[in-house]
Amino acid sequence: MDVVGQLGRPVAGSRRAEVLAAVAERGMIRVTDLARELGVTPVTVRRDVAELAEAGLVRRVHGGATAIDAADQHRSIAPSSRVGSGRVPVVGGAVGMLVPSLDYYWPDVARGVEEETRALGLRMALRGSVYEAADERGDVQRLLEGGADGLLLAPTVTGPGGDLIRAWLAETDVPVVLMERNAVVGDERRAVESVTTDHQGGIAMAVHHFTSLGHRRIGVALSQHSPHVGQLHAGWHAACTDLGLDTAGVVDLPVPDRPDPGFAAAIEAVVDAVLETGTTALIVHSDPEALRVVQRAAERGLSVPGDLSVLAYDDQVAPLATPALSAVRPPRRTIGRTAVSLLAARMADPGRPVHRVQVSPTLKVRSSSGPPRSA
Repeated sequence: MDVVGQLGRPVAGSRRAEVLAAVAERGMIRVTDLARELGVTPVTVRRDVAELAEAGLVRRVHGGATAIDAADQHRSIAPSSRVGSGRVPVVGGAVGMLVPSLDYYWPDVARGVEEETRALGLRMALRGSVYEAADERGDVQRLLEGGADGLLLAPTVTGPGGDLIRAWLAETDVPVVLMERNAVVGDERRAVESVTTDHQGGIAMAVHHFTSLGHRRIGVALSQHSPHVGQLHAGWHAACTDLGLDTAGVVDLPVPDRPDPGFAAAIEAVVDAVLETGTTALIVHSDPEALRVVQRAAERGLSVPGDLSVLAYDDQVAPLATPALSAVRPPRRTIGRTAVSLLAARMADPGRPVHRVQVSPTLKVRSSSGPPRSA
């Protein structure tokens, strides 16, 4: 008779024996199915499978395990997709996705994830968290308990919440790809697989666009709570420095979230600073903030693009503005599709090197940017 724990579940040694027996009897098992049978979480069975595979007793496959002598017949049981130079076998399974917002930026990423999971024969489960979440491990666990074989995460990576999720990432053997986040974990500072936008390169494109029109006084007004504000500011400063442009005597102001009571005053301060510093071109993150700057500038007698050229970093509603806003567009759908491809590759080959992919945004030139009046 198997040894059981206090909750009636097999303890580790006997549980691994049950996993091995199930693989031997059936030829192939799925982690989620066996977890339900044993009354444990999928991550527990996945860990048992990893230990049995390391001992040479089973072979790990995406979503489960096969008996060693039966592995060849299961090795390519569905179409494949290429990531880098490797082949990604697809055998069904589920991808869990956790994002900090379901109504801004992330819906387009989710559409890319949905497109790629469908193409690879995978299922997708989406869960929303909140920006600067205190502890997202419960959300992650619920995705795993719901049958997720791998995870796409955009977690909080700063502060106490970031410490908690990094500790979990350091210990888990669940395949994980971070989206628009980078992290290193554990004492050895091991990189976690990720796909991100080259935000520094994107804002540098904006600076170069303005200089090509003759602007020399290029400022920024950046959403202070964006997780990418540091990258955006660094990219602007580096590009201006490389071009010999002044960054001390132009607009360089943070903008709080729109629901913040200080939002209107912050927009007013941006327009005040434009007038005081002689800034002729302004990069604003994100679209709604850029729209408000343009509206308030017009109310104060400034023409766009005549007196002030404006470029939004976002491009969700920029084309609908009057004038239509030039914008840098992050590759949201591509981020989602690429993240799924990386995750499928990791599921198929758990020992592959860690990939950290960076995707370039695109520049959309519209009516809100033009030469300065003095050019």
